[in-house]
Amino acid sequence: MITARYDEKLSRQQLAELVAADIPAGSYVNLGIGQPTTVSDYLTPEQGVTLHTENGMLGMGPAAQGDEVDGDLINAGKIPVTELPGTSYFHHADSFAMMRGGHLDVCVLGAFQVSAGGDLANWSTGAADAIPAVGGAMDLAIGAKDVFVMMSLFAKDGTAKIVPQLGYPATGLGCVSRVYTDHGVFHIEEAGVRLRQAYGLSAEEIQQRLDFELLTD
Repeated sequence: MITARYDEKLSRQQLAELVAADIPAGSYVNLGIGQPTTVSDYLTPEQGVTLHTENGMLGMGPAAQGDEVDGDLINAGKIPVTELPGTSYFHHADSFAMMRGGHLDVCVLGAFQVSAGGDLANWSTGAADAIPAVGGAMDLAIGAKDVFVMMSLFAKDGTAKIVPQLGYPATGLGCVSRVYTDHGVFHIEEAGVRLRQAYGLSAEEIQQRLDFELLTD
């Protein structure tokens, strides 16, 4: 376990930059709706990462700004984006075939909860008045070779969002490999969950607020 302590938790921008730096060079990557889309702003040309979006685009660039905005050029979250040289467009069904066929190296998704076994819940809280928003998350969670999750470590009531077992409807089982949060980065291994780095809290303080034991060796 990493025991280094940082005085401040990560901002959303710092978290996106951290995720971007961890994406292997040459990867084909899908960035989920919401916070994960900000990762595109921190990818460097040297990484050679190709971004895929499920509404039918391969080679997506960073979010569009100012005169770059084209209302017809958007990602799956309806955010205006740019295109890079070599960008291609295709039918929605072909896009999902790429996702389901194991052609994506990494997808980055938001979550309500992640279990210690790597199960993912990100489409519904199960509440009676909740609006389901599964989208392509199930296809991405199972189809991508690696699933990175971005979320806050604690809910508004202070409870941890990395849990022994999911309390919300599952999106995918045993699919998450890493969890990036404002207070720490976690690797989910066959033996359990390992804290790679802590931010704003010590490793011991994080452990005290989790309902399962982190790997320490």
